[in-house]
Amino acid sequence: MFCPNCRTEYVEGVNQCPDCNVKLVAELPETPASEFVDYVEVVATFNPVDIAMIRSLLEGGDIDFYLHGENFNYVEPMVQPARLMVRKDQVDEVKEILKDLRIKYMISFKDEPSDDMN
Repeated sequence: MFCPNCRTEYVEGVNQCPDCNVKLVAELPETPASEFVDYVEVVATFNPVDIAMIRSLLEGGDIDFYLHGENFNYVEPMVQPARLMVRKDQVDEVKEILKDLRIKYMISFKDEPSDDMN
């Protein structure tokens, strides 16, 4: 018996996953093959507050993103900025979401002139 949610296998006789509280199934459905997704850099920043603001604006939507180097910044500060990586087909949508964000501390938007060092 398997949990369709967490995919944990249980012994015969157990009917519900104790972690997920869902009914177990005899067989797990096949997982679809992974597809390649192209990500591009949209924004880079050294500021943890900027990172938190960007994350709060993008989470909860249908935007696929990750912040490359987000945690590494604490180990070697000011070496490499955290880089917002977004699915290539969502770049324009993300730029629209972030357009009113006023970040002035060492941030750069890819493919745009930068005047943020003032």
